[in-house]
Amino acid sequence: MSISDPALLNAALEGLLMQQARLEQQIASVRAALGGGATVARPRKSAASKPAASGKKRLLSPEARKRIAAAQKKRWAEYRKKQGGETA
Repeated sequence: MSISDPALLNAALEGLLMQQARLEQQIASVRAALGGGATVARPRKSAASKPAASGKKRLLSPEARKRIAAAQKKRWAEYRKKQGGETA
C-alpha cells in the first residue's frame, strides 16, 4: 500500500472533510453560546464547508461509501498482515 494510492487518498480526504464540517458545527454552537462575540481568529472557509454552515447533514453517494469501505478494508488487512508478521 502506497501513500500515493488514489483510493486511500480520496477516502482520507472525504473523512477529513467530514471532520471539518463537524468541527465547524461545534464551533458555531460555542460561538452562539458566547453570544457571537468570540474574538478567536477565524480560519478561511472553503467551498467544501458550505453544507455544514447551513446545518444540513452531508450525504455521501453509494459509490463514495464503497470507496471508503474498500480503502478501510485495505488498511485493516495491511494492519493485520503487519501484526501477524511481528508476532510470528
